[in-house]
Amino acid sequence: MRAPAVTGETGSPSVEELSAVLAELRNSLGFMAACGCTGFDRIPDAGRPEASAGGIAALDEVRSDLGDCRRCGLCRFRTHIVFGTGDPHARLMFVGEGPGYDEDLSGEPFVGRAGRLLDRIIAAMGLSRASVYICNIVKCRPPENRDPLPDEIGSCLPFLERQIEAVSPRLICTLGAVATRVLLQTSVPVSRLRGRFHDYRGIRVMPTYHPAFLLRYPEKKRETWSDMKALMSEMEMNSLLT
Repeated sequence: MRAPAVTGETGSPSVEELSAVLAELRNSLGFMAACGCTGFDRIPDAGRPEASAGGIAALDEVRSDLGDCRRCGLCRFRTHIVFGTGDPHARLMFVGEGPGYDEDLSGEPFVGRAGRLLDRIIAAMGLSRASVYICNIVKCRPPENRDPLPDEIGSCLPFLERQIEAVSPRLICTLGAVATRVLLQTSVPVSRLRGRFHDYRGIRVMPTYHPAFLLRYPEKKRETWSDMKALMSEMEMNSLLT
């Protein structure tokens, strides 16, 4: 009896089909692990290029110009300015709303519970925190974690725009309603915008739910993972994962 063929026979899966199934399984298992399941291997970190000196210098200039910012009332409540972190030449940038309690104390974005979930999602994508760039719409914590006000956003937005220009990502993932509304200049809910790409000054933008929202509504993690898979597919198609 001859062994069953994997290519060329009617009813048998091709090598390409088997590869696609295995890739989908790997991605799904990675996201399950990111959501708190145990017993799964984490997807290895993808390679990334070294950051360009120009990107580092440009970000340093933005941070220097921001200084000990007193441009809006949020300065009265902060412990630290939370500027941004990650690869200054990242292909993928995550933009959130603003610092929370833990971020305000540490001066780093997304380090609390929501940040740890974001780290797991990034790892499930085959990336690492160091290989992407993470920042927020506003750099100081709004009191009681309220949404930033229009004048507060207006004061910070020029610095965010310069951060985006300095890093020059190929893709942006906006996390939550505020980041999505500000970058895309829209009032349409994230639930209606997520799942497809939008444009910010020639950069493809994928809106998705904020990790803090996922902690309250874990059933939305499946939709978020679908958004992450779209980002991964875009990165792979454009050779951004190597």
